[in-house]
Amino acid sequence: MCEEINAVSKERNNISRYKKREQAFLLCFESLFSDADIDELADNAGDARDEFLSDYAIDCVKGIKKHQEEIDEKISSNLKSGWKINRISKVSLAIMRVAVYEMLYLEDIPVSVSINEAVELSKKYTVEDDTAFINGVLGAIAKAL
Repeated sequence: MCEEINAVSKERNNISRYKKREQAFLLCFESLFSDADIDELADNAGDARDEFLSDYAIDCVKGIKKHQEEIDEKISSNLKSGWKINRISKVSLAIMRVAVYEMLYLEDIPVSVSINEAVELSKKYTVEDDTAFINGVLGAIAKAL
């Protein structure tokens, strides 16, 4: 039994940092539409996609929820005049929340990596204009750090 748990844990964490970040983004996105606990969402998401979510993804989204007010303030204060955070697409918001969380709270990840990975996720999941928008907002946040 203990060997099974260790094998599952190893499998769920033996993936690339990009894939872990992508999982965090998807879980963060899903959490925008549910009041369910992050662990419950992770279990349901894992079942739906027939894969285990990494500990990084789960911990990241829990951290985002814990610090969401500060993260959203960083995003809001770097939007163009007249823009409000509720105008941002849910996909772009989830991508930026993951990146800003990493930038503020994960010292082992260079800021430039967080921004670059967010841009890569946006290329996969958003439209071209959103990619430039995300890059611009995250770049402004990085300058203020």
